[in-house]
Amino acid sequence: MLRTKRAIATVSACVILLGCLGASPPALAADPKPSSAAARPNILFCIADDWGVHASAYGDAAVKTPTFDRVAKEGALFKHAFVSSPSCTPSRNAILTGQHFWRLGSGACLWSDWPGDQPTYPILLAKAGYHVGHARKSFGPGKVGNHPHPAGPNYKSLAAFLDKQPKDAPFCFWFGASDPHRPYEPGIGRKNGIDPAAVKLFPFVPDNDITRGDVADYYFEVQRFDREVGDALAELEKRGLLDNTIVVITGDHGMPFPRCKGNLYDCGAQVPLAIRWPKGIPANRTVTDLVSLTDLAPTFLAAAGIDRPAAMTGRNLLPTLTTNPAATLAPPRPIFLGKERHVPCQEAPDTGGTPMRAIRTHDFLYIRNFTPDRWPAGTPHHDKAFIPGAWLADCDNGPTKLYIVDNKDKDAAHRRAYDLCFAKRPAEELYDLKKDPHQMTNLAADPAYAVAKSKLADQLIDELKATKDPRVLGGHEAWDEQPYYGHGPRFQDRAKP
Repeated sequence: MLRTKRAIATVSACVILLGCLGASPPALAADPKPSSAAARPNILFCIADDWGVHASAYGDAAVKTPTFDRVAKEGALFKHAFVSSPSCTPSRNAILTGQHFWRLGSGACLWSDWPGDQPTYPILLAKAGYHVGHARKSFGPGKVGNHPHPAGPNYKSLAAFLDKQPKDAPFCFWFGASDPHRPYEPGIGRKNGIDPAAVKLFPFVPDNDITRGDVADYYFEVQRFDREVGDALAELEKRGLLDNTIVVITGDHGMPFPRCKGNLYDCGAQVPLAIRWPKGIPANRTVTDLVSLTDLAPTFLAAAGIDRPAAMTGRNLLPTLTTNPAATLAPPRPIFLGKERHVPCQEAPDTGGTPMRAIRTHDFLYIRNFTPDRWPAGTPHHDKAFIPGAWLADCDNGPTKLYIVDNKDKDAAHRRAYDLCFAKRPAEELYDLKKDPHQMTNLAADPAYAVAKSKLADQLIDELKATKDPRVLGGHEAWDEQPYYGHGPRFQDRAKP
């Protein structure tokens, strides 16, 4: 077990950090309630680990996701869904609480402590009479401590959970798979009929058999997750529970590849999202609005007729989804997201992360990097790393990462791939999404975009202040001192890059 330095100072700093969150976000309108207690739906929330927007419902012919496609066809498919933070623990904490991750104190970092004073939708549902539980990965990774588990009790399976369901009590169940998290069995995609030649590569990834095979292996695990969710739906159908169950399928952030997971670009922060509820959501609904996974908690509470806590920053999606299939969310809004410490992967003795915040609209992505002197994916120097032997440790090891590192000096194209994935970044980044959908050309210094940049920067800071982000109000030092309960060996597949 690895801890960052000065544990006593950490405790004091965390107290300061949580104190910054005392005020509630701007008041939101009350959520509508179902007509009667009998109308309360069940909730099945299915979340993959490291799954980007790769599903056949999105037009990706190389991966087959019939369960996700079915839920999307029989309900709503979201084209622009984003996480609060592209790191497992803060992303999941934000989903559970319906809040921006930066409001969650110690819960804003990977492998950290659960902030026990934060209400979660499963606990609120349990207090309202719901049968609540989870299987496999839900909160975290991190330590719950002496607090009730934020996702409810642990069960071996959905079937075991349903066997314990009290009569006439609706249920809320969180199914969290470990797929498609690394490591992958080399060649498992090709062995199972996935054609590497058909996979989609991001343009910053060199195109060759190694990288295509790596993505094919990732696709295999995406398909395995999809099959497991299909088994869960079959279990509900067998018990006659499916049609009054809100089924949600999504991921906690983008794929575990360079410039994806751990980054605020779309390939790291955008996720699949489909929601099915025949009694409440019309079929064949396509949502093109920008939504955050923090919107799910207030949506679940509204469907159950439960008042939302004032602390929730997410927005209830039901008024649009259940009333007018052609409507869009009103008023339109941008998405706000960010990142604090993933792993302690800077050069010793620096224990901090790479703090960044972003605002994403349909037209632009603006990123504010608060520490441009730090390495966005961790130090490339294994002999200087805070975790002994670790290098580029905010990017999981795998064939694509190793190929980009090993071939960075091969030619200009390979050097550009390396720089886009691993080089230090300026304090500001701005991307024109209409011209540059993969966010590869930073326009922050372009005079032609000065007005747009200034407007977005002001919007971002206004939101951070309104929602009490310690990164702009003070107290953020606690995140650099936050205990880290993870381990380092998975970053040390070889001695040096």
